[in-house]
Amino acid sequence: MNFLSVEQLTKSYGERLLFSNLTFGIEQGQKVAIVAKNGAGKSTLLRCLLGLEPPDSGGVTFRKELRIAFMEQTEDLNPELSVLDAVLDHDLPEIKLIKAYTDALLINDEARLGDLYQELTEHQAWDLEVKVQQVMSVLKLSGITQKVGQLSGGQKKRVALAKVLLSEAEFLILDEPTNHLDLDMIEWLEQYLSASQLTLLMVTHDRYFLEVVCDTILELADQTIYRYKGNFSYYLEKKAEREEQLLSTIEKAKNSFRKELDWIRRQPKARGTKQKARVDAFADLKKVASQRLDEDELELPIKMERLGTKIVEFHRVSKAFGSKVMLDDFSYHFQRQERLGIVGNNGTGKTTFLKMLTGEAQPDKGKIVIGDTIVFGYYSQELIEVDPEMKVIDVVREVAEFIPLEKGRQLSAAQLLERFLFPRDMHYHFVHKLSGGERRRLKLLRVLMLNPNFLILDEPTNDLDIFAMAVLEEYLRLFQGSLIVVSHDRYFMDKMVDHLFVFQGEGRIKDITGNYHSYRTAVAQTQRDHKNTHKQLATQAVEVSQESEKRRKMNFKEKQEFEQIEKDLPLLEKEKDSLSEELSSGSLTNDELINKGDRLGIIVSQIDELTLRWLELSELV
Repeated sequence: MNFLSVEQLTKSYGERLLFSNLTFGIEQGQKVAIVAKNGAGKSTLLRCLLGLEPPDSGGVTFRKELRIAFMEQTEDLNPELSVLDAVLDHDLPEIKLIKAYTDALLINDEARLGDLYQELTEHQAWDLEVKVQQVMSVLKLSGITQKVGQLSGGQKKRVALAKVLLSEAEFLILDEPTNHLDLDMIEWLEQYLSASQLTLLMVTHDRYFLEVVCDTILELADQTIYRYKGNFSYYLEKKAEREEQLLSTIEKAKNSFRKELDWIRRQPKARGTKQKARVDAFADLKKVASQRLDEDELELPIKMERLGTKIVEFHRVSKAFGSKVMLDDFSYHFQRQERLGIVGNNGTGKTTFLKMLTGEAQPDKGKIVIGDTIVFGYYSQELIEVDPEMKVIDVVREVAEFIPLEKGRQLSAAQLLERFLFPRDMHYHFVHKLSGGERRRLKLLRVLMLNPNFLILDEPTNDLDIFAMAVLEEYLRLFQGSLIVVSHDRYFMDKMVDHLFVFQGEGRIKDITGNYHSYRTAVAQTQRDHKNTHKQLATQAVEVSQESEKRRKMNFKEKQEFEQIEKDLPLLEKEKDSLSEELSSGSLTNDELINKGDRLGIIVSQIDELTLRWLELSELV
């Protein structure tokens, strides 16, 4: 069943054409991702599909009465709502009941809870209520009465994601859903979307997410859409094949172009039909031959300051904010060309650690020794802080007009921008016209221009497209200094680091050899081992209990009870036989029959109870 049809969609801003005559469709149950370079128009395309921005031309058709939920890259939430109200801000009657039920729980309104319990049962909404609790727990939205306006950017992003996941929509449209999520949340979301029957259209730069969740990739390039029916690995393979075929076509066109150019130069102005047709074909040939494939190469051989023997040393460092411990008696010596990854849940001290490393914060105890030759390059998560009316090239020139390279060479600001994937036609764009990913790339360039030999990258891949990330990875692969990476991009971490600091909370840091995949594999194995251990212990406890029950001897009180039952049972049997004879004699009055019948019933019950108890006690003899 077709959920979405897009026909001949075109959008431009002034002279800048984002995309032209896009035509594609999405079927029920498909999980589709849009990939493109920063600034190519991915977010604009999503907004055009939903009618939030008007296209220049073309049409968008969703199936009638289709329930759609959209999460934008920048959250649009009412700051006056509580977290709970924002998450459950839907028109569904089941959601309204769950909200009312949660509100009643908060104030312990027992009468209202009873009524709502009945209504939730009638609407079969308890599964949805469990889902609400699960989503809010996984996304760590515990302060449900807190106002949205008081939350951090990352918390708002998680509220927006929770709202979309709980919308009970049939079609989810998500713009960068994994931004500001920690690794556990990303892996949960990955499993949730993979297992669901939802139809999905999303923009994401998380390559593991693309690999596991998506079954179709739409690449927005050259103002058009290329469709790949498969996951991220399939897309990379087929994209390489397409570019190879295109390169072959261009080479053939260039060879033909040279021959036709020679003919054009030798011929007088075409008069006949055949000559005119050949001239027209030459124009088309020239267009094909003039094409060039953009090769994403971030070649940046900037001269790096020499590293001395002493890098950075932590000596028994402790840091706390009130009762919240960030670092506890931590010691470590960094080495040359060390490649360290940092992972851990939010609030466990990762940012504090980096600030102490760079001198922005001081330890409460211990000392941090920085080598004399160390030049830090610190790329933080915040966007670049420059005048938005500055031109791109002036942002670079503000650091230096020329950058020293290896072997005595130098690079101009314009050349440097081109190496960093800013083509010439973007050099005089104003900063405020850049996309979020382009601004981050510009900030990263300024950090690298300082010639650091100790590079600290805090979430460097946020808002960077997969092409920019690939070239950044290539640059870092050749980087000869020390490197620290804090990232939720699992693919990036796997390629860049050789050991991890796992921030576990309460000031504890565990150093693990290997990349992120190795770490998660070890964690999963540990969890399986714990489960198996608990299962074995539980089984052993039952067996011990059963065995001890078997071996237990009768105590004094039970022995007295057993002996008394052996005395009582014969007497009761004798009385039962006597009553049975009297009742069958025919000499009793009606009242006597009733009384003796009642007495016989009591006697039979007593005999049954004592017999069972005698059997239990006899096992202990």
